[in-house]
Amino acid sequence: MKMIKTIAASVLASSVMFSTSVLAADVTWKVPSSVSEGSFFYDNFLKRFATHVDELTDSDMKIRPFGAGVVVPAFKVYESVQEGVVEAGHSTSSYLVNQDPTNAIFAGFPGGMSPEATMAWFYEGGGLEQLQAYRKAKMGLHSLVVGIGTSEILAHANKPIEKIEDFANLKYRTSGAWAGVLKDYLDGVPTVVPPGEIYTLLQRKGVDAVEWATPGSNLSEGFHEVAPYIIVPGIHQPSFVWEVVVKQETWDALPENLQQKVEMAARLTTMEAFLHFANADIKAMDTYRDYGTEIITLDNSVVNEIRGYGHKWMQEKSQEEASKGNNAMQEILADYLKYQESWSQNSRIFVRDAK
Repeated sequence: MKMIKTIAASVLASSVMFSTSVLAADVTWKVPSSVSEGSFFYDNFLKRFATHVDELTDSDMKIRPFGAGVVVPAFKVYESVQEGVVEAGHSTSSYLVNQDPTNAIFAGFPGGMSPEATMAWFYEGGGLEQLQAYRKAKMGLHSLVVGIGTSEILAHANKPIEKIEDFANLKYRTSGAWAGVLKDYLDGVPTVVPPGEIYTLLQRKGVDAVEWATPGSNLSEGFHEVAPYIIVPGIHQPSFVWEVVVKQETWDALPENLQQKVEMAARLTTMEAFLHFANADIKAMDTYRDYGTEIITLDNSVVNEIRGYGHKWMQEKSQEEASKGNNAMQEILADYLKYQESWSQNSRIFVRDAK
């Protein structure tokens, strides 16, 4: 009898192990992106993440990436995950700011934290936990951060931009909090188009200026070939965050060990991509100069004025949200600004390789 029980237990254990293995091997997420296949963000965020998930889970889980528009439209990624059209999606909360300005804290806003400070806040200061709690409460999603970006180029422009007054009536492709600041305080004219349409819009002078991403990323888009000016620094979006989002119940259904490996893959992707971006940015700026693009660096007085408008816009939006009963933005923003203040006071200890 004892031997029979032992054999039965062994068979049961083997069956459970086999079932778990089959279940794990069958975990595949279709993940559409808000950017085109082959683009800088697609390769360095989503494809890199897919590779790391495959490696760290020993192929027990697969990520199937898709470019914008292949499965769902570029601006419908979050919605498609919520509706169960796909298992997960790759996008940035910059595209959600009009729906809820709380997203601007994570997407990046004028006068926000530097890339280094943003990364420190996310991974050591509680920022990631706040994003995940916010996504779960407001959208029923679990967020995996797969990219924290270096500073963007403020604009590739068809005309020089040097003073605050130059933003007035400026037709400008942008999105997120910067679009709000541009419209509300600088009398600019923001417009939003999907990433794949930016080059043509700039080339045909449908806008005076565009912002998209970092120097390295923009180089691959070729904006410098059709616009003679580059405006820096990227005060409009000093850093930014890209996510892979999945329904909370889908996430909860994963075995805990698999969750841990996927989280590790996301963090590794963020760290590697950040270094790749920074290295590409430095090389890209040399390429722009060699090409003959005129690089205009805004005076500190202009930068500080834009920073002030950015903070004002965020505070006003957080108050508006609180008046509607949504206190999340005020609470998260207060924590963010407290961290930024501490970083600003103490970051002078860091050596800067700048001339």
